[in-house]
Amino acid sequence: MATFVDRVVLHLRAGDGGHGCVSIHREKFKPLGGPDGGNGGHGGSVSFTVDPQVHTLLDFHFRPHVKAPNGVGGAGSNRDGATGDDLVLRVPDGTVVLTPDGEVLADLVGAGTTVEVARGGRGGRGNASLANSRRKAPGFAELGEPGERLDVVLELKSVADVGLVGFPSAGKSSLISVLSAAKPKIADYPFTTLVPNLGVVRADDHTFTIADVPGLIPGAASGKGLGLEFLRHIERTAVLVHVVDAATLEPGRDPVSDIDAIEAELSAYGGLEDRPRLVAINKIDVPDGRDLAEIVRPDLEERGYRVYEVSAATREGLRELTYAIGELVAEKRASAPEGEPTRIILRPRAVDDAGFTVEEAPDGAFVVRGAQPERWVRQTNFDNDEAVGFLADRLNRLGVEDQLAKAGAVQGSLVRIGDREFDWEPTLGAGVDPTAGLRGTDPRITERPTRARASERLAARKARRQPTPDLPEYGTDFDDES
Repeated sequence: MATFVDRVVLHLRAGDGGHGCVSIHREKFKPLGGPDGGNGGHGGSVSFTVDPQVHTLLDFHFRPHVKAPNGVGGAGSNRDGATGDDLVLRVPDGTVVLTPDGEVLADLVGAGTTVEVARGGRGGRGNASLANSRRKAPGFAELGEPGERLDVVLELKSVADVGLVGFPSAGKSSLISVLSAAKPKIADYPFTTLVPNLGVVRADDHTFTIADVPGLIPGAASGKGLGLEFLRHIERTAVLVHVVDAATLEPGRDPVSDIDAIEAELSAYGGLEDRPRLVAINKIDVPDGRDLAEIVRPDLEERGYRVYEVSAATREGLRELTYAIGELVAEKRASAPEGEPTRIILRPRAVDDAGFTVEEAPDGAFVVRGAQPERWVRQTNFDNDEAVGFLADRLNRLGVEDQLAKAGAVQGSLVRIGDREFDWEPTLGAGVDPTAGLRGTDPRITERPTRARASERLAARKARRQPTPDLPEYGTDFDDES
């Protein structure tokens, strides 16, 4: 069974941030200890890095669900939670990371190339970090932000200098086995090669890699045979070598028609027009094959091809073919632009950029979009009135209240931020410091009844103990008028 996997779908989940802690320091002989809730740790991120020792995506095929560790929640005594470790996944050189819709997220070429795909959630701040001169003992903390969750597609495109293309059983596997140390499967039936094979070839001072892909047939670019699955492995090649069978017994086939059919499929696949071509007419050790090679050679040379008659069985003509390939690879490398060092790109925010936008949705809701307000909403505990009031203050300072009013929002309008919806109450008094109250409450949101003073409770108990004036006391004699 083939163990080469070059396309997988992964379900990634970065770690969630830990929740902040709500704690008040309580110790004997230390009154007014103040808040001491620690911050939650950040969740771990998921990254891909190129490892030269990895050659297939087989491990991901059997374990498609990937999750990074979560951050640990904060604790009392100002103890911050531990940060979740980042998860680094090792992939082969030439791996392309795509979305399920086909959008390219990263093209990983070169050992050590790393890209972060799923970012871990931020840890929530504890009430010790939220305290200030006006809110000295917050009764709330921020929640940990959920980590990013997404599905990605990994496709492996072999990084080789030379690609061997041709019909099944044309002798590509035999050719790569004698040119390099690669040992592909060789048999006398079509589609013997089910996975791409890579080999390293040395010709004097030139060293290059050569790839043997499964055989192509007419219609491969539209899904017939095995060609569609492996055509991407020749996208990165610098030189293409047509390997044609000079001893085929199939009616209607000859080297010229085979090359025309393969070129039609390469043209339908697209993106390979600029690759230089060579033609290797294989199996000239067969008498009829040598005669056919001599007949078709002038026609192919008229088309501009450099033609070499070779035999993988007797190794005739392989030296000339190897040197010709090495020269083309060297020319291609020399003409390639020099690699530039990694640049640090700074993208400062525009002066008039508020960091958020307010738009009216078709359903009449006012949608607030922006990294900051959406993150604040995710980190807010809506079961805590004080936390909701703190969120309203932050949104007001950011300018969300003013923009909602300019957009036409009125009291009771539906406002949507992230996955939360609520009715807008402009009379909440956002931005006004709330009066001191019980921890976890905000008088602007809900008015809670205050507890009666001790003197009032004592007077109420005495009033309940007084006899009812309308009824006689127990034991009173009644006169019988009769």
